[in-house]
Amino acid sequence: MKSKIIVAPSMLSADFSKLGEEIRAVEKAGAKWLHVDVMDGHFVPNLTVGPVVVKWLRPLTKMVFDVHLMITNPEKYWKSFADAGADHITIHYESAGNIPALICKIKAAGLKAGISIKPKTPVSKILPLLPKLDLVLVMTVEPGFGGQKFMADMMPKVKALREVIDRRKLKCRLEVDGGINVETTPIVVRAGADVLVAGNSIFSAKNPVKAVKAILATAHSAERNGI
Repeated sequence: MKSKIIVAPSMLSADFSKLGEEIRAVEKAGAKWLHVDVMDGHFVPNLTVGPVVVKWLRPLTKMVFDVHLMITNPEKYWKSFADAGADHITIHYESAGNIPALICKIKAAGLKAGISIKPKTPVSKILPLLPKLDLVLVMTVEPGFGGQKFMADMMPKVKALREVIDRRKLKCRLEVDGGINVETTPIVVRAGADVLVAGNSIFSAKNPVKAVKAILATAHSAERNGI
């Protein structure tokens, strides 16, 4: 069976003094996507990177740039990230603006479009949008900071989304972000996630390459055995 699982290391937890080196290392280890957390200090209580960082990194890797806009006004900034080299743009359901219209604009620009929901947002809010989406991101921590404890009580959301995606035969990736490591990987895979965002457990490890490989191996085992 060919695995559908993708590990997306979160750049938020990387050492920015050697960012290119760390990105190349996790790509060589088998990571297919690079998760780029964009925070504005308003929608979430932290500030991170802008489009120029994506532009600088784009020539360094063939990984998919999975850009997660944790910002109040994605309408104002998404195009800058698209022009800088993003492959995916994920916006928050809870952000301002016309979300369905913005999804259409992102897709019309040739990018994959995603929606993310915070822990307190019910799945029912985004079900009407699913046919238009390329990915759905369920936050398994409160967005804004790396290294938080995994929220296992988000798994009913993941299971509910997996059931709808499969029943409707939608081509929509199901992503989880927050507290992902070798211990929590089987839990999220069993619930139905197929993209695992992992930051602290990879880039804070003594050997990030081994950390990526361990999460992938654990995910593949859980996928094959249903455990």
